[in-house]
Amino acid sequence: MMPAHYKHLKRTGDGGVVTVTLARPDSHNALNEELIAELTRCFEEISDDERVRVVVLDGEGRSFCAGADVGYMRETADFSYEENLEDARRLAMMYWTVDECPKPLVAKVHGAAMGGGAGLVAAADVAVVEAETRFAFSEVGLGIAPATIAPFVVRKIGASHARSLFLTGERFGAEKACEIGLAHEIALRDELDAAVDEKVGVLLRGGPVAQATIKAMLRRLETVEPMDAPGLTARVISELRTGEEGQEGLAAFLEKREPRWRTKR
Repeated sequence: MMPAHYKHLKRTGDGGVVTVTLARPDSHNALNEELIAELTRCFEEISDDERVRVVVLDGEGRSFCAGADVGYMRETADFSYEENLEDARRLAMMYWTVDECPKPLVAKVHGAAMGGGAGLVAAADVAVVEAETRFAFSEVGLGIAPATIAPFVVRKIGASHARSLFLTGERFGAEKACEIGLAHEIALRDELDAAVDEKVGVLLRGGPVAQATIKAMLRRLETVEPMDAPGLTARVISELRTGEEGQEGLAAFLEKREPRWRTKR
């Protein structure tokens, strides 16, 4: 299936590694109704594309994503409760679709990741951030809450950091983002591309079925009862060991060769 055409984002790259770039640079890639719909559709498409191994999420221009668009926020202020509820559901579905994508997702972050932009970072599996990047969950300053991103942020940084940062709305830098687990690696501006490429290369060495299974397993472990966790994890490892990919991985290891899925970037 050919990728759809998008107005506010770009999908580039070959089948193995796809880069999704937020493309509203004049507004610091702020989220509006159209971009939210396009991101949802794009990640649905990628999730179903068996050719895709790794996804990189980037932002065009000076910022990764500055959160909600001012004009979009002005429109929602005039919505009824029912209209706001439906709009919020679409936004929540976008984050859920990004988070549920079975492919490893690397966020390439620079400039600013504010509000909903920081939520996208939280929904990624790996976040590589430029050293001067600034973050904030700034919604409280507008009299609202970072509600739709909360499940992904709390899971990533924990309730203690979320309570502090959500309630204050204070800005913080790349070092703190790594310290609390929102990001994983810091790179200087002229080294960001190389750092992301290196991380993508490492991800390409893993088995794609195993990676998708790991993502699904970790989500299940968040809600499963403790007494049910051993049964869940035993089923996961048994299915992977006896599956085609697991059998190929073991054979490749014993035969001292590369497994068939492994590709180089």
